[in-house]
Order: sequence, then C-alpha cells, then structure tokens
Amino acid sequence: MKGGYEVVHGALDMIPPHEPWDYSSVGFPAAPVISSSFPKPVINLERNELSEWVEHVTKQLIDDMPDTASESLHTDATMVYSEDNNNIVPSSLLMGGDFRPRKAMRRSYFDGGNNGQECHWSNEIGQSNICENLAGSSSAAAAATRGLSRIDEQGLSLITLLLECAVAISVDNLGEAHRMLLELTQMASPYGPSCAERVVAYFAKAMASRVINSWLGICSPLINHKSVHSAFQVFNNVCPFIKFAHFTSNQAILEAFQRRDRVHIIDLDIMQGLQWPALFHILATRIEGPPHVRMTGMGTSMELLVETGKQLSNFAKRLGMSFEFHPIAKKFGEIDVSMVPLRRGETLAVHWLQHSLYDATGPDWKTMRLLEELAPRVITLVEQDISHGGSFLDRFVGSLHYYSTLFDSLGAFFPCDDPSRHRIEHCLLYREINNILAIGGPARSGEDKFRHWRSELATRSSFMQVPMSGNSMAQAQLILNMFPPVHGYSLAQGDGTLKLGWKDTSLFTASSWTSHASR
Repeated sequence: MKGGYEVVHGALDMIPPHEPWDYSSVGFPAAPVISSSFPKPVINLERNELSEWVEHVTKQLIDDMPDTASESLHTDATMVYSEDNNNIVPSSLLMGGDFRPRKAMRRSYFDGGNNGQECHWSNEIGQSNICENLAGSSSAAAAATRGLSRIDEQGLSLITLLLECAVAISVDNLGEAHRMLLELTQMASPYGPSCAERVVAYFAKAMASRVINSWLGICSPLINHKSVHSAFQVFNNVCPFIKFAHFTSNQAILEAFQRRDRVHIIDLDIMQGLQWPALFHILATRIEGPPHVRMTGMGTSMELLVETGKQLSNFAKRLGMSFEFHPIAKKFGEIDVSMVPLRRGETLAVHWLQHSLYDATGPDWKTMRLLEELAPRVITLVEQDISHGGSFLDRFVGSLHYYSTLFDSLGAFFPCDDPSRHRIEHCLLYREINNILAIGGPARSGEDKFRHWRSELATRSSFMQVPMSGNSMAQAQLILNMFPPVHGYSLAQGDGTLKLGWKDTSLFTASSWTSHASR
C-alpha cells in the first residue's frame, strides 16, 4: 500500500453535529432538491455520448417494431421491458427472421498485426438496417444516423449487434451468440477511440465468459487483489464517486456516535481503508474526548486486510486514539454473526459501499440476516444504481445503460490513451461487468439478489430509515465543488437519500438506516 493516509482526503473534514442524531424523522421532501444547475442533456451524437446511443438504440429495438410482426410469436417468448413507455415486448422480435441484419467485418483497432486495416460494414442484398426494419420505414433510421461520423455509425452498429447477442444468450441460443461474439471481438477493442467500441469490447468479453460458463460450468476467476485495489485508488483520485460514498457515510456515522465513548465499526468490504482516516481525525478531536474505536474489516485477502489494519492502527496511534482492528477474510455473504467479535456497551455501525468487483453468486438473504442479528445503531449504505437481480437480459440492459454512462463520464475528460482511464476501465469496470453478466451462468437465480437494498431494508420491520442530514449534503456538495461544472456531475437529495450521477443519470445512492433493536 503506497502513500500515507494523511494525504488521501486532506482537503475535507467531517462536520461536527450540532443537533442530536434524529432517527425518528419520517417526513421526507416531496420532491428531490437538485443542487446542480446542469441542463438536462439532449442527444448529441457528435459528442460521442454512448449512454445516449444506448438509450436511442434500445428504444428503436423495442418501441418501433412493426405491429404485424408480433402475430407469429409464441406466448412463452422471453420478454423485454421498456422503462420509457412501460411496454413489454417479446425478445424473439429482436432475433427472428428478417429482423436480424447480416453483418460483415468493418473497421477494427487491434494492438498489432492488422495495422487498423479498413473493412467495410455492409448488409446482404435484401436486408436493410435494423433500425429501418424495426421502425417500419427508413425515416426513423435516417433521422437517427443523419450527420454521424464514420466512427459514430460504427459505434451504433456495434451496440445493435451487442443487443442481439444478449437476446440470443437470454434464450439459450448459444451457438448464434458465439458467432456474434466472434464478430464483436474482432471489431471492437478496449483501446478504441470511441466509448462505444471500448464498452462493446468489455461487454463482449464478459458475455463470452457467460457462454463458456453455460457450456462448461466454469466458476468465477481468481482475483488479482493488488491490481483491483490499485485501480480503485486511481478511480478515487480522478472521480468524485468514491469520495462521495466515503464522506456522506462518515458524516452519518459521526452523528450516530455523538457522545458515545465505545464504538465499533464493521466495514463489510474495507479494501485499503481509505475512508476511515478522516473519521478518525474528527473523533480524536471531539470536545468530550476520543472514543475507544474497534473496527472489523471484511475482505477476501487476509494479506491485504492485515496491511490495512496496520495502516489504520498507526494512524490512530499518531492521533492518540485507542484503536483495535479485527480482520475477517471472507465475503460478506459467507459471514454469520458468530464470526464478528461483539462486546456489550459498544455503539455499533455497519458500513457497506456496494460494488460488483466480486462474484455475486451468494444469496443476499444471508447478508440481510447478518444485519438483523447485528442490530447496529446505524447502517450506512452506498449502492450502485444498477440491479444485480433478475434475468440475464434484465441485468444486461441495466448494466449496459449504467456502464455506458460511466464510460462516457471518463471519456469526456480523459483521452483514449490515458493510462489511468484504461486502468479503471480494465481492472474495475470490466471486472464488474463480468461479474454481473458472466458469473453464475444459467444456474444464477434472480431470486437470490435484491434489486435494491434500500428498498428491501424499507420493507423489513427490523429497520427504519434515517434521512441523510444537511451536514451529509454539505459534505457531498464540497466534494462536487472539487470538480468544475463542465465535468457534468450532478447531485440530488430526496426521499432521505443523496444521489450522485453524471448528467441526468444517477450512478450512486447513499442512505442511512437504524435497527429498532439497537435503541
């Protein structure tokens, strides 16, 4: 682990609470309060914004199909849900008969061997572009592609083929999916000049793993923890998302620990522990004196947990704060309450910054049972606004929208050959895409995963939401102020939560909860 904790978050500090911690408030704002003045973006294909392309292409595929085509479909066909107009459309429309265009090789970007040779993208005679077929006329497709550059057109074609491949996998047409994946892997490179090509390259790689997994039953790949953690730290340095998660959660924990002299923090995935030095600093400088702090850090590598514990212990010692660290080298879904060292008289906080860096084959109900048995005074939850449950096609569509936006946010401000950008995309985002789409294969059950944890917590009688305070909002705004408005990040508050996103797409949501049994 490189560098000292002192400089990780040196620009910000926690805000001491001025009022007692309020866990009984139930009145949330009727409408979200938007702190960003960014205008709602319009589709601007010239700016190469992949997230807008994905929205447009999926709308074409779902909304603009000929009415007569549905007459020949079976009632048990796989269904696709469109959030825009609440339509449910049989996915066989996206694959059957004349609706699948015939594609030939087009321009590709390889690391070597082919020197970026030119290959033209064409359809067989009698086959029109898929947007023209699905719209029932050429006018919609012409409006969609008018004025596009060559790279833009290629990006739209790649996204279309990727969507068709996902449908093939969803109906277990693995042979057809394999043929499409061969095309995609030849046409798309993670080093390409457009976000579309880079996203398609990583999605195709993950979907190829899914196909192999379906055939052979291969389990999840081994994790290179050091490369993942190194990329995570780079992501923390160049984007506001991780800082947002850390400081809003720390503020909620600080408020729950007010006037408590023995506290215990359980981090369900501590990684390098970048979050905690800022909280330790404000706890050590409390007017009433620092509390005794115990921390239980969970993770998948005991070596890295021990190193993190040493770093945190050294930092606490320099602050003059009494501190203990207990590592548990297991994923949170594999832990029961007997593994956690609990003591009477301690105020307990549980923190969970959710991500998809590990395989998600374990059932969520085990983690929920752990939280119920721990009965913490505060649970700080930061979720990615993406569903890990449901069918493969549900996960594919949701993750394509989500990661297209993340790739857009990186591509808007970093050149395509930037090494930090590639490290984030390759070591973090690709690994998450792979775990969402590939791990578990056809045996993965959507019933094992909660679509959104905050919604699940709200339905449980054991927990009650604690609205994120004005101080937490102030922390989030301070973080956002570190990035110029032109970067396009947006912050919203509503329903007791804080949301951070890019343009009009929410990417991370922070919420706080308490257990009734903790009072």
